[in-house]
This record gives sequence, structure tokens and C-alpha cells, in this order.
Amino acid sequence: MAEENKRYSVGYALLPKKQKSFIQDSLLTSTESRGIDMIKIDTSRPLTDQGPFDCILHKLYGDDWRRQLKEFKELNPNAVVLDAPKAIERLHNRISMLHFVSELRIDTDNDTFGIPKQIVIYDKETLFDRKSCEYLKYPVIAKPLVADGSAKSHKMALVFNHDGLNKLNPPIVLQEFVNHGGVIFKVYVVGKYVKCVKRKSLPDGPEEKLIEQAKDGSLSFSQISNLNTPERRDDNKTVLMQMDETELPPHKLMTDIAWGLREAMKINLFNFDVIRDTEKGNRYLVIDINYFPGYSKMPSYESVMTDFFCDLMNGEKGSGCSSTEEATEIANELKRKRGEEPDSSEKEEGVSSV
Repeated sequence: MAEENKRYSVGYALLPKKQKSFIQDSLLTSTESRGIDMIKIDTSRPLTDQGPFDCILHKLYGDDWRRQLKEFKELNPNAVVLDAPKAIERLHNRISMLHFVSELRIDTDNDTFGIPKQIVIYDKETLFDRKSCEYLKYPVIAKPLVADGSAKSHKMALVFNHDGLNKLNPPIVLQEFVNHGGVIFKVYVVGKYVKCVKRKSLPDGPEEKLIEQAKDGSLSFSQISNLNTPERRDDNKTVLMQMDETELPPHKLMTDIAWGLREAMKINLFNFDVIRDTEKGNRYLVIDINYFPGYSKMPSYESVMTDFFCDLMNGEKGSGCSSTEEATEIANELKRKRGEEPDSSEKEEGVSSV
């Protein structure tokens, strides 16, 4: 039986930008009120000289960091590492990441799921060979093969014809564009918790207005986002209206995919992007998977993460952690100490797997 009122420590090692977005006061208030202390790891010092930590939360890469995590785990076999570097690295390749989706075996009713048609191009010679792309129908989305979270890995383009491939730099993945109503579904996963939200995406195409702008046969995603013609503004209004009217994917299907990926990838913190094929209606395509995404954009991320940490530390929700009623009182006290106005009606939302 877990010791009552025991406090747990979660050490976090994140790049500055990630730390700023994730480690917010609202999260710290939530975790502190439930008996969890979030402690910043000093990456200039050996990890084994710090702590003790019940859990390591990280998004750092490199041989030295992997070695430090390995040494820490050997000295602290009961500590939890979120997540294992070897498992994370499998998501750094945009081809191998989607193999997990293709290998899932899920019973569905009338709906189906899969991945778009895609090929990987490793060199310029193959890129310029028209036969190599015969498998795909234009337009295609060009993405860097490596998906390591760097700025370079996010540079994508919409390519309208073969000439548009000329300025691309392999290795790249060419993924067939599928009309999806200008709406993308982002499915956040935190352990067993699953939350699906709607986001604006590329418009259905190819649109003549976009092709006119693409004088060399392609447009980067940033160029598309920055287009500010009257037609584009009208398109944006249309997409926003479509988003309001768009139904979320079937609840059970998204949960089954999420849980299947979690088990196959051995990763607890990730999200995946899904589109609905407008031509088929009931077919859903997973187009990307990301490790440790921007959870601060997920509704109620503070309570979701806090419950997840409690589950990890105790094995059973509520065992050893403060109850949500106690947590509300503690959270208000923490706010008073910070000079913030306590909310007498504030209650931590219960989290369920959806």
C-alpha cells in the first residue's frame, strides 16, 4: 500500500522552447496540489548526481543523453523514464513511423483506416526520374524523411507537378495529397487518455489559385499560410465554417488506434494526425505521428498530465496522491502564496479515457 501523503518527484529535461510551453504555472499548481514536484534537471551536470527522481520526463536526444539515461536507470530500476530513447527514435523516420499504423489489426464497423500512398526518395537521381513517382498522383506533399522535431524537419511543401520536385532536397517522403475538407484531426495520447480535436488544414485541391502562385510547381506550407489574397481570405472563412460543421471521427475508432499504437510503439506520450477522405467519407488516414507534442494546446492538459503522473507513481489512481477535493484546496492555497486570486468554484476535472 502506498504511503499516504507521500510526495513524488518528476525530473524534466526539455529544450527551452518546449519547457516554456509545457511547464506552465497552471501545470505546476495542479501537480503540486496532488503531491507531485516537477524538478528541472540541470543538463550541465551528470544525471546520476541529481534527484532522487521517481520519474524522468524528457525530450532530448544524442548519444550522451542516452548514456546518462541508461546509467540512471541502472541505479534506479524502479524509476519511470518517459519515454525510452530507442522507442522514440523509431518516430524520427516518417516511413517507419507509419508502419506501426499499417500493422494494426483493429475490428471496425463501417469505418476503415490506413495511411496515404507514399514513397521515399533518397537521392536527386531518383527524384528527377519520372518513373519513380508513377505510383503517386499529383498533388503530393513533400516532407523531410527525418522527423526529429527540428525546424528543418517541419519544412514541407505542396507539389503540383514533377517540375515542382526540382528544388527539393532528398531524402524526402512524397505523400499523396488526399482531399479532406480542409480539416485535420489531432489525436492526443497521454497513457490511456485519448483526446481528439479539430484543426484547420490545407484546402482541398489542387486549387487554381494555389497553382497560379506556384510558378515553379510547388508551394511551401509557410507560403500557403501567408497567402493573403481576397480569395484566400474567403477560403479561410469557408474552412472555419466547415470546421464547426465537421463531426469528429468515431470515438471508439480513434481510441482503438491510439491504444494500439501505444502498445506497438511502447510510448506513452504522443499524438497522431488523422484526415477523413472526403471521397469515401468513412475512411480515415493517419498521416503523421509525433512524440511529446504541444500538450498545452490540449484542453485541460494540466489535470490530464497530473492524473497520468499519479497513475504512474502509484499504479492505481488515487493511491497515495491527494484526492481531487483535497487538491482543489491545496491548489487555492498555492495560488494565494503566489498572490493569485483563488477560485472557490475551482474543481479539477476528472479524466477519462475517451
